[in-house]
Amino acid sequence: MNGQTSHQQPKDGRHDDDAALTEFLASLMDYTPTIPDELVEHYLAKSGFQCPDARLTRLVAVATQKFIADVATDALQQCKARPAVIKDKRDKQQKYGVNVKHQEYFADTPSAGLDPASRDE
Repeated sequence: MNGQTSHQQPKDGRHDDDAALTEFLASLMDYTPTIPDELVEHYLAKSGFQCPDARLTRLVAVATQKFIADVATDALQQCKARPAVIKDKRDKQQKYGVNVKHQEYFADTPSAGLDPASRDE
């Protein structure tokens, strides 16, 4: 060795990953996520997790926001992939639902179903 000290960076790029993570966590303080910090802190505390670092709370909020956006996007794609809905109401009623018909009313005498005051004696 020529008397020079060489600083070797880890081969797996860990230093770059640490720097990127530190920069990302610092940028979270300038970002306002859709989910409020108080709500995230409430549910983290409810699950038994307490951390005074606001950057971690924001990280959880951003991850939750991403998860909700992915679920909504997948639901939209599923909705678009569904077969077309039947437009004619008569066809729809014949294929789906329950058809109900009232039974005919039979009486022993013509006055059996009438109000007692309206009966002819």
